[in-house]
Amino acid sequence: MKSAEIRQAFLDYFASQGHTVVPSSSLVPENDPTLLFTNAGMNQFKDVFLGREKRDYTRATSSQRCVRAGGKHNDLENVGYTARHHTFFEMLGNFSFGDYFKREAIRFAWEFLTGTLGLPEERLWVTVHVSDDEAADIWLKEMGVSAERFSRLDEDNFWQMGDTGPCGPCSEIFYDHGEDVPGGPPGSENDDLDRYIEIWNLVFMQYDRQPDGELQPLPKPSVDTGMGLERIAAVMQGVHSNYEIDLFQALLKAAAEATGCQNLEEKSLRVIADHIRSASFLICDGVIPSNEGRGYVLRRIIRRALRHGHKLGQDKPFFSTLVKALVAQMGQAYPELVREQARIEKALLTEEEQFARTLNAGMKVLENAIASLQGSELPGDVVFALYDTHGFPPDLTADVARERGLTVDMAGFEKEMEAQRALARGTGAFANDYSDRLTIESVTGFSGYEKLADQDEIVGLYKDGDAVDSLNAGDEGMVVLARTPFYAESGGQVGDTGLLVKDDNRFAVADTKKRQSAHVHLGTLEAGTLKVGDKVDAYVDVERRNDIMRNHSATHLMHAALRQVLGGHVQQKGSLVAPDYLRFDFSHGEALSAEQREQIETIVNRQILANTAVSTELMDIDAAREAGAMALFGEKYDDQVRVLTMGRDGFSKELCGGTHVSRTGDIGLFKITLETSAAAGVRRIEAVTGEGALALVRQHEAALAEIAGTLKSSPELAAERVGAQARRVRELEKELERLKQKLASGAGGDLTADAREVAGVKVLATQVDGADAKTLRVTMDKVKDKLGSAVILLAAVEGDKVALVAGVTKDLTDRFKAGDLMRLVAGQLDGRGGGRPDMAQGGGNDVAALPKALAGVYDWVAEQA
Repeated sequence: MKSAEIRQAFLDYFASQGHTVVPSSSLVPENDPTLLFTNAGMNQFKDVFLGREKRDYTRATSSQRCVRAGGKHNDLENVGYTARHHTFFEMLGNFSFGDYFKREAIRFAWEFLTGTLGLPEERLWVTVHVSDDEAADIWLKEMGVSAERFSRLDEDNFWQMGDTGPCGPCSEIFYDHGEDVPGGPPGSENDDLDRYIEIWNLVFMQYDRQPDGELQPLPKPSVDTGMGLERIAAVMQGVHSNYEIDLFQALLKAAAEATGCQNLEEKSLRVIADHIRSASFLICDGVIPSNEGRGYVLRRIIRRALRHGHKLGQDKPFFSTLVKALVAQMGQAYPELVREQARIEKALLTEEEQFARTLNAGMKVLENAIASLQGSELPGDVVFALYDTHGFPPDLTADVARERGLTVDMAGFEKEMEAQRALARGTGAFANDYSDRLTIESVTGFSGYEKLADQDEIVGLYKDGDAVDSLNAGDEGMVVLARTPFYAESGGQVGDTGLLVKDDNRFAVADTKKRQSAHVHLGTLEAGTLKVGDKVDAYVDVERRNDIMRNHSATHLMHAALRQVLGGHVQQKGSLVAPDYLRFDFSHGEALSAEQREQIETIVNRQILANTAVSTELMDIDAAREAGAMALFGEKYDDQVRVLTMGRDGFSKELCGGTHVSRTGDIGLFKITLETSAAAGVRRIEAVTGEGALALVRQHEAALAEIAGTLKSSPELAAERVGAQARRVRELEKELERLKQKLASGAGGDLTADAREVAGVKVLATQVDGADAKTLRVTMDKVKDKLGSAVILLAAVEGDKVALVAGVTKDLTDRFKAGDLMRLVAGQLDGRGGGRPDMAQGGGNDVAALPKALAGVYDWVAEQA
């Protein structure tokens, strides 16, 4: 069976068993700060397992795209060197949310493997946790699995989401590749070899681990399973390595053709074939190559593939050409890959072109470091210098080192990195934000859609990352209320600021963030004491919230206007809605013209002038999509969503949980301040509204008035006067250039009188007053013509810099090189230069040393002669 057939057979089987087929989620986890990338099929169901989210089904199945290339789950360095490590893989899974449990999960797995796929039972080996007698009885007594192909394991067969929370025993299914492959069964001394390969893991979530380690039974046990598509495809296609399956063979052939390497067993081709999958899907899901976070991991993956292409001898762009082969293999299962193909190709090509400029330089530095190395470990400061100066990721350095039989001092590298971070680390408005690592069980009700002041009880206080009973004056901390009007940062909209007050006790809120289902107010207790259980009055900073709402509502109108002007391909790729401006990233391949910018501004401002009511409506997610509501990038939505409609005839309709104006007229005025590139295939617009837009207009008016005053003109005529002045400046510059040329012509004749004969060679080394570098070049030609045969060095002083031109007539270049002369003189002037044997240019920074340097030219000619 081909990989695509296995994937479809899996989904069809579980659909026939009452499971809802759920599409793969994005590789960028939705509202989960604990994960860098989606790395398992259960990620998108995490809140369902934790009871924080309800869905209209209790059984699900999916084929989830996953990446393990950063953070805790990082397989990057092993990719290409082993048979089964990948940065990108597909996880087939079936899930039960308090519905069926062990018996059904085991039956489903066995039926699919032995029935649908037809795998022989004697090739399958089953494991359970040592404590799980229930699962053991089901396998041995009910399913009839032979005790000879069954074992109990300890720590390897117990899964947990974290140090606390849902957990439970596992049951794994292994495939036996046969006696001719080395290795023993699971639980034996050599079970880490290649004979027995795990193909499916069934996780039985039946406990809730408490902080003290106690395992309390869950009221509704659940099931989470995962089977790697690549591994099961290798089994079904009778091969041992995942790189031998149909999907990878097609990509390996495409990579071989692109690099000119004909050996499909070459490990570098494996790296390239693996990395084109992860890089393409990450870009498809909105990740942009950059120097931080997810973007940095993507850049590492791309550059690692490019380095292996370079290793195979390909020094031209090739990686982006492989997207076509990937789309042919996986486009049917993931249609978004087809839609985004052009953008992915462009992003990869841009990254290739950028890295090509640094790869050669970095490799030379690395080769030199290896050549001079004493010992077998590459020092951390060398690894850091390669990364910091040449953009050479440390894993690429480690790759090269491993190929040469060397190790890398990663501890030393991390020490250098931390020193750099310490220098660059700034302080924010609220310095000690421990909220990222807090688990908060409280659920905060949000009243901020209807009001900007409310009263409710404190249900949690935190200081230095720990829960406390009270805060005292001067303490920085966090406050959680049962209900709050403060909006917590989400979907690009920044969090609210304001005050929490109880009598004379005042807590100044500097930011509001969401952690799990709680709104966390971060700030400082300015006066008094606050205790858990106190009732406080919560006051949002009204003016700031209004500014934010104006910008947020304008973002939606602008999004609709962009699609109207540029086309339906425009999709949001990120946003920031702050009180002073809005920022909006969107998919588009080229800069906006002045006419397009004006069109967008006009469309948005006409919607503002129409002053139509802004409406929000709660409905289920499917109904919202059927009504034409557009979802925003990076936002996670519950089954019940807020549909925001604004503008005439429903001009903009999107899913959005943010806060907005009541009528479009409340926005006041919309003005674009910046349009630029955010990444390959992604443009960025920044804009202002309301008071901010009015301030911008006044600023422009003041600048125009100042220009008009300088020109002794009116603002209405200023543009015309500036144009006239510019034309006059160009005329004067041309006249100046003519005068310099004339000066050079005259100087050429005059200068030759200063030429000396040294060892039978005419030599001229002199300063030309009033000249610049261009004039020196023209003068050089004139002097050469006059002297016929000579060695010449001309200099001109421009401020605190020296311009230099050296020349040697053709008949003397076998004895004297202009480039050598230039390097000599420029070096004496704390400068540099170079060029051809007959002509060289350069410059220097030490004007005072010029006379001595010029005199030295005659000595140099004498020595060379």
